[in-house]
Amino acid sequence: MSAFIDKMSHVEGMPFVVDPGVIDPKKFLDEVLTARFPNPFMPDTPQRIATDTSQKLSIRFGETIKAYIASPDREASELNLIPLVLAGWLRYLIGVDDEGKPFDISPDPLLPAMQEKLAGITLGGEIDAEQLRPILSDASIFAVDLYECGLAEKVIGYFKELTAGPGAVRATLKKYVH
Repeated sequence: MSAFIDKMSHVEGMPFVVDPGVIDPKKFLDEVLTARFPNPFMPDTPQRIATDTSQKLSIRFGETIKAYIASPDREASELNLIPLVLAGWLRYLIGVDDEGKPFDISPDPLLPAMQEKLAGITLGGEIDAEQLRPILSDASIFAVDLYECGLAEKVIGYFKELTAGPGAVRATLKKYVH
């Protein structure tokens, strides 16, 4: 996961980070990745981090997607790891781990609505891409309509890989983080 976060942050996110002038963004990112995350005295839990994810996606990733859309030199379709994060969120919402065992999903104000929209999707089952359309087109979640910016198909493809069966999450991460 740390290699994934490192690559996503440096390659896809950092080119569009605005320097606030009080802290160097690259130095801060490097400190977070090399000193804070590995520090056992600064513990955090995945459950806490995953709380209210639907409220975090637009600011954490949507703004970067919007920057790619607005850029004269870049295209949102160039993004690979941010769409994988979005697909990972959808995968998380089906509530089974990489071995297929159920787990408790962290609180989120959109959880009931998202689970209703994802109803029937199972690990190893067929994925109807149209079932994902109401979520992926919701700019209130992602800050953009993922269909309009050309990322929906990529997210759907990743989601299919992540739900292919037991071990799919680990295999997908290995495949895209080299």
